[in-house]
Amino acid sequence: MQLKNYLIKLRYFIELAYKGTNYNGWQYQPDAPSVQETLANALSTLLRMKIEIVGAGRTDTGVHAKQMFAHFDFNEKFDIEKLIQKLNSFLPKDIAVFRIIELHDDAHARFDATSRTYEYHINTTKNAFGCNDSWYFSNELDVELMNKACELLMKYNDFECFSKVHTDVNTFICSITKANWVKNGHNLVFTITADRFLRNMVRAIVGTMVNIGLKKTSLIEFEEIIESKNRSKAGFSVPAHGLYLTEVKYDYIN
Repeated sequence: MQLKNYLIKLRYFIELAYKGTNYNGWQYQPDAPSVQETLANALSTLLRMKIEIVGAGRTDTGVHAKQMFAHFDFNEKFDIEKLIQKLNSFLPKDIAVFRIIELHDDAHARFDATSRTYEYHINTTKNAFGCNDSWYFSNELDVELMNKACELLMKYNDFECFSKVHTDVNTFICSITKANWVKNGHNLVFTITADRFLRNMVRAIVGTMVNIGLKKTSLIEFEEIIESKNRSKAGFSVPAHGLYLTEVKYDYIN
């Protein structure tokens, strides 16, 4: 009896970083460049077959990533270090690949991520060379008050008030494990870690906290905003170019 040949599916994770200035976000766009499409096209060319990739999440237009993971399937083993070298030569200068890791075939870049961390960068002094890397905002902010708002934020888990409206999510529940502001000279950085994030969530939180730092919104009003579950009651969405995805964690990747 002749045995059938079965293709073995090998799943690979890619660790990469990108500057989002020239892209309409991570996700495929029909008529605009995306990081996902650019990376998939490069892999397809180098591996000589159509490659589809799945990311750990999706960043909006202009948002950067210091660490992003994505996975793809390929039915052969290859020289990983050689492919990394070729990818970095082939990709635009604003996308860099760090690692490619072979994993079990049911590993999933999006669903297996246990936490994600974002940073939002504000520069209080105009910087002609970093205008696409941080948000220039010169008004004086009460950072101590903003950190008190962070403590309140971590008491909650329903963040519908900070979500972009008309999204296709089933739940607005997120578990935030870290949130704080740090000022270093003219630089102000907000760091937040959670198991998942809603669309536009971090930028809406930052905008609301800026209003707290300006003393336009009180801490009591901040809690009322969260409890309202109403996006129109929260603050403005800060510009995308100050936002960075900085870390994605998995139980099986160091």
